[in-house]
Amino acid sequence: MSKPVPKLPNQFLPITKDVLKETVLKAKDWAILHGCSMRSKNNYSEDSVQISPFNLLPSSFPRREFNKVVELQTVFNELMHRVAHDREFVEACFKDTIQVDEFTGNLFKIYETVQQEGVSQEITVGLFRSDYLLHSTSNNNLKQVELNTIASSFSGIGTYMTQYHRYILQELGHFDKIKNLPDNDALTGSSQGLLDAWKLYGNPDSIIVFLTEEVTYNICDQRLHEFEISKLNPEVKVLRRSLTDIHDRGSINSKGELIIDNDIVGLVYLRVGYEPDNYPSKKEWDARLLIERSKAIKCPNIQYHLVGQKKVQQALAKSGVLERFLTDPKKIEALREVFVGLYGLEFDEFGDQAVQMALDDPERYVLKPQREGGGNNLYGKDVRDFMLKVKDTKERTSWILMERILPPSETGYMIVPGGPNPPPLSETVSELGIFGVLIGDPQKIIVNKQVGHMLRTKAADSDEGGVIAGFGALDSPYLID
Repeated sequence: MSKPVPKLPNQFLPITKDVLKETVLKAKDWAILHGCSMRSKNNYSEDSVQISPFNLLPSSFPRREFNKVVELQTVFNELMHRVAHDREFVEACFKDTIQVDEFTGNLFKIYETVQQEGVSQEITVGLFRSDYLLHSTSNNNLKQVELNTIASSFSGIGTYMTQYHRYILQELGHFDKIKNLPDNDALTGSSQGLLDAWKLYGNPDSIIVFLTEEVTYNICDQRLHEFEISKLNPEVKVLRRSLTDIHDRGSINSKGELIIDNDIVGLVYLRVGYEPDNYPSKKEWDARLLIERSKAIKCPNIQYHLVGQKKVQQALAKSGVLERFLTDPKKIEALREVFVGLYGLEFDEFGDQAVQMALDDPERYVLKPQREGGGNNLYGKDVRDFMLKVKDTKERTSWILMERILPPSETGYMIVPGGPNPPPLSETVSELGIFGVLIGDPQKIIVNKQVGHMLRTKAADSDEGGVIAGFGALDSPYLID
C-alpha cells in the first residue's frame, strides 16, 4: 500500500533528541506500571510482561467526525440487536457461506440447534466495538471498517492510554492542549455492562466466567476487566476458563443452569471463540454448544456472534435493508453516511458484477474473509490474483469485496518492544474504535449506551493493524477543528 497523500498535522513536533530519549524512557515505564502491556510471544512467561506497542504522542483526529460516531454508537447497538433477533434475515445471510466455510458452518449449526430446541436464555448482552477510518477522498469523513460483536478488545488498555497521553502532554509542557483529549471511560463502562447483565440473571451466588485461551498474550486488557468488576462489586466471583475446561468440568443441571465444578454460572464473557484455532477438537465445539444451551447469559450469544461477521455487514449495506430494522429516517441516513461500498460474491448478477469490478480495478478494493476477527485481507494485485483463482468456485461466496478506505497519514513516534531510543519518525494512519453496551431480549432493549473509545495506529504502508499481531500500536485521538 502506498502512503496516502493527504496528511493531518502533528501538534507536538518537533522534539529535541535529548528530550525525546528521556520522554520515551518515562513513557515505557508508565506503560508497564499501568498495565499497558502484554506477554511476549517469543519469550512467554507468567512472571513477566513487555510494553504493548503504543504511540508516544496522541494522533490528530477531526472533532466533528469523532463526535458523530460517538453519537452513532447507540444506533449501531440497536441495529445489531434487532438483526440478531431476525431469524429469517440471519439464515438468508449465511445460506451460501455455510456451504463453503466449515468454521462458519459449525457456528451456524449451533445457532440452528438452539433455535430449534428453544433459546434457554433470552437476555442478551453485547459489548460492541465499531471501527472506522477517515476517508481522505471524501473530505476525511469517517467510514466504517467493521463492527465487532465478540471479544471487542482494548477497552481496558484503551482507557489507560488516554490517561497516559494526558501524562505525557503534561510532561512536555502542553498543559493547554490536554483538554483536546476526550474523556474515556471504556473500562468501567464495559465492566459495568457485564455486571448489569449478570444481575439480571437473578442469582447473587452465581459467578461470571471469562472464556479465554489456554495461553493468553493480551493478559492485561483481560485482567483489567476482571479487576474492575471486583472493584465495582467485590462479591462477584470471576473465573477464567477455556473451552476445553468447559467440556471437561462443565454440565447443565435439571434447571438448565450451567455448572462449572460446583459453581452456577450467571454470565459467560467470551474472549475467544471467533477463530478456527479456538476449536482444536470436537470437545471445544461441544463446549460452545453446552454454553449456548444453558441459562447462563452469554456475551455474546451465538446470534450476536454471527451478526458481527462481514456477510451481515455487507447485507446491511444493500439498498432498503436498514428499513427492515429501523424506522427513524435520520438514524438510517446517519448509518448510511458511514458505510462504504460492500459487495457479495454470490453466483448471481450482482456477484458477477462484483467479481468483474475486482478484476478491472483491484487497487480500489479490499477482499475480506467474511468471519469476524480481522486480518487475512487481500489488497492490490493480490485481489486480482485471488479472484482469478476462485471466481468460478464456491469459495468466492465466503469472501466480501469492500471499497478501499484511504486514510490521511500523520508523522509520529511508534514505541515498540525492543525498539531503538530515540525511535524513528514514522508515517502512520489511525483507526478509531467506539465501544457500546447493549442489554435486551427479543421484546425490549434494557440498556443501550456508548461507553468509550480506543485508537489503533499503524505504519502508513502496512495493510494490517492488529496490536497483538505486532502490526499496530495503541493510541489516543487528539481532537482538532
